[in-house]
Order: sequence, then structure tokens, then C-alpha cells
Amino acid sequence: MAMSVGNSGVSGGRRRRARRHAPMSEINVTPFVDVMLVLLIIFMVAAPLLTVGVPIDLPETQAKQLNSETQPISISVREGGQIFLQETEITQQELIPKLQAIAENGYEERLYVRGDKATDYGTVMRIMGALNQAGYKKIGLVTLQEQTK
Repeated sequence: MAMSVGNSGVSGGRRRRARRHAPMSEINVTPFVDVMLVLLIIFMVAAPLLTVGVPIDLPETQAKQLNSETQPISISVREGGQIFLQETEITQQELIPKLQAIAENGYEERLYVRGDKATDYGTVMRIMGALNQAGYKKIGLVTLQEQTK
């Protein structure tokens, strides 16, 4: 009697193990979708942070936004009179030679001057005058769009 119970238990155990190790024929995509959604959220939050250059408190105006196909060269002037070409701090004497080195379109390059709200008006005008005297004609001032209340 003990013999028959042992035999049936062994064969029954083998069948259960064989079913347990059978290959799965379906793919679970839920973890993949979860990871992709997390990456999407991370990139959506990080993308605006990557486009910020030199932190400047820009003045507000009612002017409309310009449409531009190419990335312009930006010159930023901070409150203390510090000058930045793109994100690199330079002196006013270095501005024109470095600008001529990076301007792909020569004197037809579009330049944007970003002046902090608290910056001395004369400092911004000296920079714009130097750019104009060097031969650059496409110079624009960057402001924020005024919020209507």
C-alpha cells in the first residue's frame, strides 16, 4: 500500500514540474510602457531647463514675438555690467573679435541683446553701438511679453 501511494506521488510531481517550466508565449509590455512614461516625464521637465542661458530679469513689453528659423547669437548684459556672449563671460573689448569668429553669416548674422531690467541703460547702448560700429545691422533687443491683468 505504501508502494502505490509513493509511485503515484512521484509521477504526479513530475507532471506539475513540467507544466511549471513551460515557456511563456506572451510578452508583458507593462514594465516597458511604465519606463517609457517615466522617461517622457523626465525629458519634458528637463528640456526647458536646458534652454536657459544667463539668468537675467528681462523687462516686459507689448511687442509681438519674432519668428526665426535659425538660432541667433545672444549677448547678455547683467545688472553689474557683466557681458556674456552666449553663456561665456567676456569683456567689452573681447566682444567684437569673438563675435566675428563665431558669426557664420558674417555681418548679416542676427544678434539679440538681452539686458537685465536693472542694468544701466548706457551700458546696453554702448554694447549696441559697438556692434553697429563693427558692421552688424540685424540687432534686436529681447524682452518678455507683458502680462495683461
